[in-house]
Amino acid sequence: MNLLHTCSDFAIRHLSEKNTILLRSYYLSFRHRLKPVFKLIYGTYSANDLKAHLQKEVGTDFEILMVHSSVNHMQPMYTGSPLELVKMLIDFCGPEKTLVMPAFYFGDPKIGTVHETFKAQPIYNLKRTPSQMGLMTELFRRSKGVLQSRHPVYRVAAFGPLAKELVAGHEYASGPAGFGSPFEYMAEHNTLIIGIGKSFHVMTQVHHVDEIMGESFPVPKTPKAQRKEIHVTVIDEKEEIPVILRGTGLKWRFNIAKLPQLLHTDDLKFWSFHHTPLFAARAKQVTDSLTKAAKNNKTLYDPN
Repeated sequence: MNLLHTCSDFAIRHLSEKNTILLRSYYLSFRHRLKPVFKLIYGTYSANDLKAHLQKEVGTDFEILMVHSSVNHMQPMYTGSPLELVKMLIDFCGPEKTLVMPAFYFGDPKIGTVHETFKAQPIYNLKRTPSQMGLMTELFRRSKGVLQSRHPVYRVAAFGPLAKELVAGHEYASGPAGFGSPFEYMAEHNTLIIGIGKSFHVMTQVHHVDEIMGESFPVPKTPKAQRKEIHVTVIDEKEEIPVILRGTGLKWRFNIAKLPQLLHTDDLKFWSFHHTPLFAARAKQVTDSLTKAAKNNKTLYDPN
C-alpha cells in the first residue's frame, strides 16, 4: 500500500467527510501543479503500455475481469484518454471473457446521502443515472452492448458472454453484495479483480461475506426491525421495478486496511506501474478467506 492510500485511510478514519474531500482536492491540485516533475521522475505510459504490463503481471487466466479505476490517480503519467482505457480493457478481455466495472450511485450531492436522495426522490432511472465511480466507468456503462444490473446503489456494468447472467436479478438479491448479486456470481466464477489507479481499499467483493453470513457474521448489529428501509422505483426503459433498500445494521466501523492481514499472502497483490497504484485478487479467494476468518471472529470491522 502506497503513502497516498495510507494517508487516505487515516483521513477517512479521523477527519469529517467534508475535510476528507477538501484534503483530496488539495492533493489533486498539488499533483496537477507538479505534472512536469512527476513525468520526469516516473515516466509516462499509454493504454497499450498498460495492456502489455497487465498481460505480464496478471495474465489472462480469468472468465471475468472486474476493474476498479481512477484516471485521476493515473495522471500525469498516463498520456491517453479514459475512452482509450475502456477500449484497451475490452480488447484485453477479448470476445471470450467478460469485463465488469462498478457503476455505483451514492446519491445526489445537492440533496445528501443516498438515503436522503431516495427519500426525497424515490425514482432511479437506470439509463440516465450516471456512475459516480469515475469517467472511465461512465464511458464503459454507455458503451454499445454493455448491460447493467438494476440495483439503484451498487449497480454494475458488464460486457461479454457472461454479462447477462452476471447482472440478472441484482434488484432482488438479499443485499447489494449478497445472495443473488453479481458479487456472488463473481465468487462462483473465475473472476480476477484488479485496481488501476486504485488500492485494494475500494474492493467491493469484501462485503460479500458480511451479507452471506447474515446474522452469524461476528459483528454486533441493530435488530432487523429497527433497520431503515427505503422504497425505490427503478425505471428500466418502459419497465418499473419496485426495490427495497435495507441497511446491514452493522454497528462497528469498517476498516479495510486490515484486509492483507486476513488474506493468504498470495490472495492479494499490490504494486505500482509508473507510480500508478495497482492491485489484483481473485473473487473466490477473497470470499473464502474472509469467510474462514469471520468464523474465527476476525473481520474487517473494529469496535467504535
